[in-house]
Amino acid sequence: MIITIHPQATSEERAHLMSLLCRMTGSQRPISSTQIANREVIALDGGHLDAQAQNLLQQQNAVERVTVVKTPYQLVSRAFKPESTSVVIGKNRDCTSVIVGDTTASPVIMAGPCAVENKEQLMETALAVKEAGAHVLRGGAFKPRTSPYQFQGLGVDGLHLLSDARDETGLPVVTEVMEPEMVEVVAQHADVLQIGARNMQNFPLLNAAGRNSHKRPVLLKRGLSATIDEWLLAAEYIVAAGNPNVILCERGIRSYDPQTRNVLDLTCVPLLQQLTHLPIIVDPSHATGRSELVPVMSRASIAVGASGLIIEVHPDPNTALCDGKQSITPAQLQKIVHESRMLTHMLQGEAALTHVA
Repeated sequence: MIITIHPQATSEERAHLMSLLCRMTGSQRPISSTQIANREVIALDGGHLDAQAQNLLQQQNAVERVTVVKTPYQLVSRAFKPESTSVVIGKNRDCTSVIVGDTTASPVIMAGPCAVENKEQLMETALAVKEAGAHVLRGGAFKPRTSPYQFQGLGVDGLHLLSDARDETGLPVVTEVMEPEMVEVVAQHADVLQIGARNMQNFPLLNAAGRNSHKRPVLLKRGLSATIDEWLLAAEYIVAAGNPNVILCERGIRSYDPQTRNVLDLTCVPLLQQLTHLPIIVDPSHATGRSELVPVMSRASIAVGASGLIIEVHPDPNTALCDGKQSITPAQLQKIVHESRMLTHMLQGEAALTHVA
């Protein structure tokens, strides 16, 4: 159940509503609210509230409307917010802002190295990414690796290099944060906080990202074997904590076949567009683990309606310290950017013709 607070509600009316909710739910703690689509809302597990209780809530002066959502995720549900959400990246920063989820625009392409290795490698890649027509620079300063002996990233030094790259190119930056205690530090340097697949259900991290004081959007990757509901509930944590700017990222789910790193579940893109108002992008690099498959799966991702792509690019993949096998070259990225735009224009044209017919 979602209660939308009336924008003209007085403090006394709000206090009365909060007291009523505490009595109804048996909560010993104050009821918290969050901002969604310029409205203050309260999300509750309303399964135990009967129709009489719902009617009583609707009659309160502080209440604009009561929405009953039947899914376990509420704030990210399209049943609550029918219109699609657009997330702005790079707002109030000295870079070119980008909108993810704008159905009238070309897909947003995020590209860059798996890991920030050194200044020369990052700057070369960043300039090439911009030249190729990508919109956002990706790069890992902190790298969660399966083996403790593999390159773990440059840490805070990598964050400073990413900031320098943004200053040099004007591209906003997305990078991963792994610990709740590091959210504010990473948010100082990054324009998007990425939560990786292994941390999708790190609930303290989700809450911290939702509360980040810099109001940075969050890119939430799907867990290694996560269901759609589990993924959306992870997003619900972030939104319920106060951050409505969440971008979902499909990066493949684990299978038994070793030919590819994961199985890219493109079915989830149109399915999620029915279930949630949040934008969805696709990571064909981690999904396939093979650079030769990245271009074709990029095209497939755009064809099913993804709002963008996040791709690993390295000037010399053979020497990459991390995930070189799945990294493409800047020249390949340029072709993907061009094909994505062409495919989008073609699909938009077909949709327009169908509407006219």
